[in-house]
Amino acid sequence: MELNGIKPADGAKHYKRRVGRGIGSGLGKTSGRGHKGQKSRAGGYHKVGFEGGQMPMQRRLPKRGFKSAQLKFNAEVTLSALNLLDASEINVVMLKQAGLVGELAKVVKVIKTGEVTKAFTLNGVGATAAAKAAILAAGGSVA
Repeated sequence: MELNGIKPADGAKHYKRRVGRGIGSGLGKTSGRGHKGQKSRAGGYHKVGFEGGQMPMQRRLPKRGFKSAQLKFNAEVTLSALNLLDASEINVVMLKQAGLVGELAKVVKVIKTGEVTKAFTLNGVGATAAAKAAILAAGGSVA
């Protein structure tokens, strides 16, 4: 092998398409744009979703639902997940460190799924009525 014999791999290089350079190029006359119509003309195109004046799909379909931007800041923890923790004092920082809630969570609520066997003290963590009753019954407290 010599430096003057090195070539790029097959298919690695391709040449720029030169349109409108005569019949022999294969892209002469209309330059690959076909005949007439909006798409054949300079500056003639349309916005995304345009359907030629017909009512576009995104306007034909009904608007539905709403997704709050605040959802990413809310989190839920189950009673069975709390049972797995060693600590008796539960707060948002501790739940983040344990990986039970996401790092963005600001509002955390305990829901009644599963049973609670230990006494927990909740600080800055909400609880549903049923979860609160279960925690109090197990000897814990909700602050």
